[in-house]
Amino acid sequence: MTAAKGSKYDVIIVGGGPAGIFAALEFARSSGLRVLLLEKGADISDRRCPARETGSCCHCTPCDITTGWGGAGAFSDGKLTLSAEVGGWLGEYMDAPTMRALLRDVDGIYCHFGAPDRLYGDDQEVYDRWADLAARNGLRLVRSPVRHLGTERAAEVMAAMRAGLEESVDVSTRTAVAEILTTNGGAAVAGVATTAGTVYESPIVIAAPGREGSAWLTEEAARLGIGLVSNAVDIGVRVEVAAVLTDAITDGLYEPKLLYTSRHFEDQVRTFCMNPHGVVCTESWGDAVTVNGHSYANAERKTANTNFALLVSTRFTQPFKQPIEYGKSIARLANMLGKDILVQRLGDLRAGHRTTPERLARSVVEPTLRAATPGDLSFALPYRHLRNLTDMLDALDGVLPGMAGRDTLLYGAEVKFYSSRLALDSGLQTPVAGLYAVGDGAGVTRGLVQASASGLVAARAVLGGAKGARLRTKNHSA
Repeated sequence: MTAAKGSKYDVIIVGGGPAGIFAALEFARSSGLRVLLLEKGADISDRRCPARETGSCCHCTPCDITTGWGGAGAFSDGKLTLSAEVGGWLGEYMDAPTMRALLRDVDGIYCHFGAPDRLYGDDQEVYDRWADLAARNGLRLVRSPVRHLGTERAAEVMAAMRAGLEESVDVSTRTAVAEILTTNGGAAVAGVATTAGTVYESPIVIAAPGREGSAWLTEEAARLGIGLVSNAVDIGVRVEVAAVLTDAITDGLYEPKLLYTSRHFEDQVRTFCMNPHGVVCTESWGDAVTVNGHSYANAERKTANTNFALLVSTRFTQPFKQPIEYGKSIARLANMLGKDILVQRLGDLRAGHRTTPERLARSVVEPTLRAATPGDLSFALPYRHLRNLTDMLDALDGVLPGMAGRDTLLYGAEVKFYSSRLALDSGLQTPVAGLYAVGDGAGVTRGLVQASASGLVAARAVLGGAKGARLRTKNHSA
């Protein structure tokens, strides 16, 4: 359904990524409330990324990879990591049994809309074998069962959810929200105003702007007097190796979550978003382009390489309050040195010289991101980060021999922007009555499953609260 201009609603959801979609699904399933979902990007059927064809970012505004129905997850690798230990901080708002039940609900909803039956990483014997080998090399393997959608299937699942909401939720895409409106001197939410000047009124607003909209939500929180806590910023590289080096572990676990405390600085380094037989790609964050990766479910689109991120997590303290800007500055520096993304052989990095096109051509690993510029990452990434990353690659080499080889490719920069976390209660409501904040944009999550789960938490808090009861009574009697 399409929103009517200036209408009044029982609930307004800002953002059409997993967090906003799952909140909408929960309302559609059980409430009968009038719900409006506003998304500043395109609808799922209209999202197109030229870089997927050319390999080079065209700097579209907004970026169709990070913005639009389905959020950044719609064209991601579509890994549903069913562990409370990874993907965000949602477990801090509830006890462990509640969190496990919530993840089961999320998994069930994804399966209902087309996620595959196969679950990787649930074999205890396989996990124990790899966990023991990791421990002998100074690494910790996190138990994290994964249901893999694949890049093409992720979009199909998000499209199915869009169709499932068609008759029960008003959706307006290409509609950016400029401001959250309040009443009673800022004590309660009153609705939203779009950049086009349209005002929608509602006593409940769920802000789910995604990582791309995190800066906007942070600014709105500061304006509304909502407390903020800076999250860590993750900066690193995307590693690409021959898939034969990783097949043994990815065949059983698909995406191994490995944590390492670096030898030289004792910083935490982690693997993230492993894509067996996948491709390296780019994504735009306005004035910065970062590297990412994905893989397809279709066997015909698989490559000979595996890629994954190595990220160094740093939590800054006072007076630093701009983790997103810091991460973007690193990405912009890499963009300045190359045409958006730099690629370097690990052997060249260790030898202290740049990778040239000639050296890259001699590599046994053929880069899947052909538009990346051969160069020197030491001019873009801080020494501390590079030392941490090479330390972890050496540790990984003990688990997967060849990982620290000369021809291992490093793309930079990969940056994960986590917005400052808003002050929230157990239902993810802010101090402004009726205003909830969920997903990656609220600094609560950093992945598909926990972002989706946070949408359920907020929707259930609304439905279970006194205001939700009054709204349901009003609608049922109308």
